[in-house]
Amino acid sequence: MLQAHERALGDMSATPNRRLIIGISDHVAGPDLPTLLSRLAHYDPLLIIEVRIASSRDLSAAFDRGELDAAIVRGEGDRHDGEVLVVERFGWFAAPTWQHTPGSALRLATMAAPCGVRHLAVRVLDDAGIPWTEVFVGGGVMAVGAAVSAGLGVAALARRVAPVGAIEVGEQLGLPALPITEVILHARPTDARSQETLRALSAAFRGVLERQSIRPIE
Repeated sequence: MLQAHERALGDMSATPNRRLIIGISDHVAGPDLPTLLSRLAHYDPLLIIEVRIASSRDLSAAFDRGELDAAIVRGEGDRHDGEVLVVERFGWFAAPTWQHTPGSALRLATMAAPCGVRHLAVRVLDDAGIPWTEVFVGGGVMAVGAAVSAGLGVAALARRVAPVGAIEVGEQLGLPALPITEVILHARPTDARSQETLRALSAAFRGVLERQSIRPIE
């Protein structure tokens, strides 16, 4: 009876679990995502974390519709709200054994349209008058990275998400520089506790992104 009484008191005083729905752009969610989620869970053990991976455009729209508590996306278009976590550079990556045939179209591994990074990459190639052809279209950054590692072609990727062993070949091939991009956090805290949790998420992402964005190329 004493044990039942203690359990009843414990149930009455227990803090209910909360759910935090976070959208993370596919081009932002790199290999450090498990570490970041672990830190967030350690900060608030009662938190139920729901993560959705999609394009920055789709996640921004979902956030505006109120479907997400927070969205970590690439800055796109004329939208200037949100908290800038880091400014990061993209590069042209390929396998060390991959060779471009002079005079032929550049072989690209990309994500499917309307991916913002794909649009950015083909735009700078078109502006520079460099012919290109898609040889691989993946449904996510991991698939594109696998195509790069397999030697299928070149991909425009952030340094953090480039596959291990890939090298930056832009200068070697005379490819145009890709513009820098901002990684932005949009957040809508509903209470003080959620605000503190999102602040911890912001700090964790900023720390990892800043370290990885200056990682030397192998």
